Parts: sequence; C-alpha cells; structure tokens
Amino acid sequence: MTDPYRAAAVSSALAAGRRFGLATDAAKVLHERSNVLVRMGPVVARVPATTRLLRPDATAWLERDVALSAYLTERGVRVVSPSEDPPAGPHFAEGLPVTLWHWTPHDPDHRHGPDETAASLAGIHAALRDYPGELPSRGPVGELLDTVDRNASLLDGFADRIRTETERLAALLPSGPVQALHGDAHPGNLIQTADGPCWLDFEDTWRGPLEWDLAILARQGGPEFLAAYPGEADEAVLATCTRLRSLFAVAWRFLIAQRFPHRLAEARAAAADYFS
Repeated sequence: MTDPYRAAAVSSALAAGRRFGLATDAAKVLHERSNVLVRMGPVVARVPATTRLLRPDATAWLERDVALSAYLTERGVRVVSPSEDPPAGPHFAEGLPVTLWHWTPHDPDHRHGPDETAASLAGIHAALRDYPGELPSRGPVGELLDTVDRNASLLDGFADRIRTETERLAALLPSGPVQALHGDAHPGNLIQTADGPCWLDFEDTWRGPLEWDLAILARQGGPEFLAAYPGEADEAVLATCTRLRSLFAVAWRFLIAQRFPHRLAEARAAAADYFS
C-alpha cells in the first residue's frame, strides 16, 4: 500500500526541484520517516512527513533550522549547510514546505563514540551561545500542550494526563541560564564526513537549559555519552528534562501511530509505562 505521507513529500520535493532546475530524473529518496529527504544531484530536499501531525504548519521550525545551520556554517562549525543556489527556503510546493540543503558525503555506517559525540556537541553549544535570532522559550513544553489541544482524540485517553504532567514538569524547569540549543541532540543526528563529525537537523531548536540537549544525548546515546560531555549538568534539571523528553516521546508515538497504525500498541505500552 502506498504511504500517503511519503508520496506527498516526494511529490513536493520533486516539484520544488523542477522549479529550480535540479536533477529530478536521478532523484533518490534517502530517508522517509519524520521527514522525507530526496537527493537531486548536489542538493537534498527536506519535506515534513510524520512531523506534519505534530506541526500542521512547520514553516517556523524549518526557518529556524535553516537560520541556525547557516549561522553555524558561517562560523566554520561543521554542520549540514543550507543551499544558497537555489536558496534554502522554505519553499512551498504542492502544499508542503520544502527546504534545500547541500548534499554532504558521509559514511552511513560510522557510529560515533561518546567522546567525539560529546565534544562535537559542546562545540555546537559554544558556537550557539551568542546566537542572536529569536527562538521559542518553551520548546517541548509548548509543543506538548499544543499537541494535547489539537490532537486530544489521538492520544487514546491519555490527553488529560499528558497535559497535567507537562504543566508539572514545566514548573520545575529553571528560568536560567538558557541558550540556543540543538533541540534534538541524539547520535542519529550526527554524521561522519571526511572532515569529521557533522551535526544536522536543528528544527527542534529553542532557548532553554543545556540539560535538555544533554538529557537527549544520555537517553538515546547512553550515560557514557553524558559522562563524556565537557561540562557540568545540574542533576535536578537533568532529571526534569529526561522526564520531559520521555513524555514527549509518549505523545509522539501516538502521532506516529496515525501514519503507521500497527504501532498503536507500542504507543499504548509506552504511555502505560510512563504513568505507572
């Protein structure tokens, strides 16, 4: 059966490619889950797929992804860089936003260890400390509350509990210090190029405590990744951010199940485990 999310995203990517004279005849789908990535020669188009369920209008998130990536590129920080010719966008094609990026050759089989992952993330954090652009101040808290308000019927009876827990955790987050974050700093968003580790996917960025990125790093990499980070984490804030990330994952699984219905049981199990 054709996946309508994939099909729509690929169609939008190709429409944008044709608009700018890209090599659509040789297009190759590189990734097709949260976002669909379509390579057309030296350019990769990125189009929301499952994330459309979380963000019906993802324009602001995509604009921030491009802005932070361009900012870091200009400062010599190794990240996947937005295209300049054609411009990165976001562009709208067949009703979906599309951003364009330079194809970055990398080793898909490389797995970064704790030391190189943590050191490269620390470099990202250092470069972003003076980022002047506007960013959300509530990040995952705002998205969770918006998700409950917009998609309560999709959360399988857990909407009220997710809202109450989000508000409880939000009250525990510190008011400072905060800075621009990667926002989704797990090892899967780090690739190995000939020049070394290279981060990508800054669309979840927000201005918050470093412990948010470190909680993701530890949760999806392992405690050894956190231990390798060259800086101290506030244990209480880290615990709150870890819990908040887990709650976000619960809600996200229910949204994923709208695209992949066979994963509904997984979402229910995750929610039951979180609230047990």
